[in-house]
Amino acid sequence: MNLSKIGLIIGREYSVRVKKKSFILTTILTPIFMALLILIPSVIMLYQGKDQQKVMFVDRSGLVKPYFESGEKVEYSFADANADVEQMKADFDDLGIDVLVVVSGLDADNNVAVTTYSKEPVSLDDKMSIASKVETAVRDYKLKAYDIVGYEDIMAKVKTDVPVEALTLTGDGGEKEDSVEAYMIVAYIMSFLIYMFTFMFGNMVMRGVIEEKSNRIVEVMVSSVSSFELMMGKIIGVAGVALTQFIIWIVLTLLLVTAGGALFGADLLSSGAAAVPGVAETGEAVANSVASGIFGGLASLNIPYLLIFFLIYFLLGYLLYASMFAAVGSAVDNEADTGQLAMPITIPLMLGLFIMLHTFQHPNSPLSFWASIIPFTSPMVMLARLPFGVVPGWQLILSVFLLVATFVLVTWISARIYRVGILMYGKKATFKDLYKWMKSKK
Repeated sequence: MNLSKIGLIIGREYSVRVKKKSFILTTILTPIFMALLILIPSVIMLYQGKDQQKVMFVDRSGLVKPYFESGEKVEYSFADANADVEQMKADFDDLGIDVLVVVSGLDADNNVAVTTYSKEPVSLDDKMSIASKVETAVRDYKLKAYDIVGYEDIMAKVKTDVPVEALTLTGDGGEKEDSVEAYMIVAYIMSFLIYMFTFMFGNMVMRGVIEEKSNRIVEVMVSSVSSFELMMGKIIGVAGVALTQFIIWIVLTLLLVTAGGALFGADLLSSGAAAVPGVAETGEAVANSVASGIFGGLASLNIPYLLIFFLIYFLLGYLLYASMFAAVGSAVDNEADTGQLAMPITIPLMLGLFIMLHTFQHPNSPLSFWASIIPFTSPMVMLARLPFGVVPGWQLILSVFLLVATFVLVTWISARIYRVGILMYGKKATFKDLYKWMKSKK
């Protein structure tokens, strides 16, 4: 194996790809798209509802009025309990309201029914808010029917908000505060990036091999370098492109998000937290609490430790799958023929993605453990476990060792397929052909 020749191939692969218009466009546009995904929900929450919504009640039960107080975003009004609802529906535009809410009278079991009428669909948050307050009104009415002495004082005293502080015991006998939400965010981002980059850049290697094979460029190249040197040069060259693009994406995304936060002001953070289901209902204080909890959890993470293992698993996972994609590319004449041969590669990748979603909820389950050890799924699943701090050192070492060993074995097998397949034309290869090429002494 001639390292200088491999270096030349790496340099060629890298320079050719980074100069392509598609590389430049995706490198610039992707961070913009990612920043928009982060900023737009918060901006929408920040600026939505500036026009006060008008909601009118026809309360035939006579119970709910004390529970609905107008605020900055909603103005509540109450029509006569005996109002003609059909006439109000006919005159809806003249009423100057957005939603008409009809609360029925009490039935035999002291329950009510609620119906809303509007020109546009009522949002889920509004429906939940109305239902919650009406339920509270009916519940209080039922409890008062028992003639409990001092009922209101009792209810005021028993109403309790219980803050839950989650602490994890550390190995040195100390403790640290947990933020499961923050861990899940980091785990999802890292695991999904591993999946996306491995699949995307592995396919780039496969397409590059097919393109050179179909153009007969490879015949010239293998006259100067061995097929193994060509395959490794191509794989490592594309890995360099991937790392370059990834670093640029991270830097540009952080700059754009920071600039967006400065442009829209500090309220962007609390408004983004208020977008979490249930947070908007409980007000700005809870929104800020959730946001501060998440960012406090992020601050408690060992970011350098996570970044190091992200790069390790990204590189090893990419090298493992890229060698298989290169073998598949060498076995076909065009991309349309890759479907069947690429299926054994894509299935473990997809399986790792699905197990990753399970790992968010159960980072220490047997399924999460074994999937983080098995090399074909470990790049995604192990990174979903790491932020939770539940991975002992021996598991991490074993996972990396098996991933390296599997990469070496798979690369050896792929190289044997590659050296034969790269010069085969005019025949659609089968798994039987790949097995023969792997055993070939040529």
